[in-house]
This record gives sequence, structure tokens and C-alpha cells, in this order.
Amino acid sequence: MKRALVIGGHGTLGKAIVAKLNELSVEVVTAGRSSGDYQVDMTSTDSIKALFEAVQSIDYVIVAAGQTHYAKLEELTPENNMISVQSKLLGQVNIVLIGQHYVNDKGSFTLVSGIIKDHPIAQGASSAMANGAIDAFAKAAAYELPRGIRLNSVSPNLFEESAEKYRDFFMGFNPVPVERVANTFIQSALGIETAQTFKVY
Repeated sequence: MKRALVIGGHGTLGKAIVAKLNELSVEVVTAGRSSGDYQVDMTSTDSIKALFEAVQSIDYVIVAAGQTHYAKLEELTPENNMISVQSKLLGQVNIVLIGQHYVNDKGSFTLVSGIIKDHPIAQGASSAMANGAIDAFAKAAAYELPRGIRLNSVSPNLFEESAEKYRDFFMGFNPVPVERVANTFIQSALGIETAQTFKVY
């Protein structure tokens, strides 16, 4: 049986991904900052390494987590911007850099970015920066991964399930069902493509 590690497996997106994996009879291990089968701090390389040491024998690594900071540009400080850099960007990059030595042959990594890289919103510059860098890293790094390991990113739109909460920030956007986004993560993780950014817009 194949095994998947879903980081952020108890969030809105993570739960939908886990459900899809269960339907496909993939064994799932979840991790999160304060929930899941294992705890991990994405801003800590020691924590990431400890996670991979603990879970062992993983075929698919899926990230559905990563904190970013939203603020008006005139109020965005270098320190606040580093929240996006350290968590969503470097957290995911380090999961690949460390995890490549633990993932099974012909396994895969799927990272998460987001629509505001392509369609900016107010107060979203820091998050958009992280999203763009994630997509660029996934595309370039995929070609150098060893042992047939694949790497993609998924860039989703606003979820229908979150639309009411965030509608004032995403004026005129057309939200997508989180199940559709979860299916795209499955396509990335279990398919054959690599170096792709799958946009769910």
C-alpha cells in the first residue's frame, strides 16, 4: 500500500485531500503545527527533519499549509514579510530539500501556492511573493530530484467553503469547490507529471 504524508491535513483543504486519498486506498499520515498524527513547525529545519525521521517510508508528500502575512504595503515591514518567507516559502522548500532523502523511489512532492500570484488582491503582496517563488522553485527543482521523484505545485483559487469569510478581499473572484482543488492535488501526487504548476482557477 502506498503512503502519503499530508502536512496541514486537518485544514479545509487538507481534510479534502485526505478524504480523496482514503477513497484511493492510500494510507495517510497527517502532520500539523498543533494537530495530526505528528506535529511539525515548518519554520524549523530540525522539526522538518524529525518529522521525516519519524514517519519513514513515504511515497507522496503533500503540503496544504503555510502561513503568510497580509498587510497594506505601506504597513508591511521586513519583519512581517519574513512570516511569509519563513513559513509558506522556505517551509515548503525545506520540506523538499530535507524530504528528498527520505521519500521512496518514484515518489512525489506537491506544494501549495495560490491565485493571488496571478491576480493580486489588496494587502496580498507578501503572500503573492511567496506563491510566485514556490511555483518557480517547484518548476526548477523538479528536474534535479533523484530516483524518479517528482515535484509540482498547485495554485488554487478561493474555496467556495471560505468565500463568505474572505469575500471583501476577493471581489469578483469565482470561488472553486475545495473538492476540485483536492482532486488536483491527487493528480499531482499520484500522476506522472512533474515540474508543473496546476492552476485551479
